[in-house]
Amino acid sequence: MAVEHDKKTDAPPDRTSPHGHENYIAGHTLISGDGPAWTDLFVQVFSRLKAQEPFLVPAVAEPLVVWVMSGEALVEERDLGGEWTANRVAVGDFFLTRSVTPYEMRWHAKGDEPFQVMHLYLSVPLFERVAEEMLGEARIGLRDVSGGRDVQLSNLLALIYRELSAEGAGSALFVQGLAQSLAVHLIRHYASGEGKGRRQNALPGAKLRRAIDFMDARLHEPFDLAQVARCVGMSEFHFSRLFRKAMGFSPSHHFIRQRVAKAQRLLQETDSRIIEVAMAVGYSSPSHFAQIFRRETGISPRAYRRD
Repeated sequence: MAVEHDKKTDAPPDRTSPHGHENYIAGHTLISGDGPAWTDLFVQVFSRLKAQEPFLVPAVAEPLVVWVMSGEALVEERDLGGEWTANRVAVGDFFLTRSVTPYEMRWHAKGDEPFQVMHLYLSVPLFERVAEEMLGEARIGLRDVSGGRDVQLSNLLALIYRELSAEGAGSALFVQGLAQSLAVHLIRHYASGEGKGRRQNALPGAKLRRAIDFMDARLHEPFDLAQVARCVGMSEFHFSRLFRKAMGFSPSHHFIRQRVAKAQRLLQETDSRIIEVAMAVGYSSPSHFAQIFRRETGISPRAYRRD
């Protein structure tokens, strides 16, 4: 069943930080993942802000399609520490990745139309089952595509979106048929010829999302790796290793980064005292909080608020 999480605010704040952009996107997110109709697809639809600061796109096991539904933008991507490459995209353009390493992305939307995109993850079991039937090889790679255009793919994605946004849970048979058709299309047109084993050490996107949501809801508490690993049904060692492969840093470092990101939002968007901000993100010692904040951002909390 599609679950809608409305992320609109009654009035946007006068101030926000780059890390706060996601909390104020002008639109809503649709998530398919809690019903039998959506077993093989995880779909999100976002209405984005005009300008997006660089953010990390994690490496996950599933093929990911990002489809532009409204507006146009200059989208830039780069490997971690690499050079930025740019693509101007408009309605109907898409990105396809099954990257084995995380990378960064940023964009600036053009014109007056809202910049809306759909993110779709295709389940690995379905993808590999279709690949085995078509090519006799379950573990194949896909070519990365940035700013491509594919009318048949757009038609499939439009059907998926309509089913996702329809009332009720959607037709399981119809969604499963669309998921299979999507897998066939991607393999037929974008298979890269890379052999087996390419994704065997990747963290499934569903587990990654669950772990990140679990940590983000507990930023005021001490970090507990065992608890996070348990929430996704993995050992601490296995989870830590695959999380690092997906995100480029450890779970504990992600936890710290998210604490600092929340602190940045509070410093920019509220008049709370710095000690109150520190306590809201789990630091009882102002000096320890300032030390961590400076290490992650390069400046002190007081200077960040002043700037």
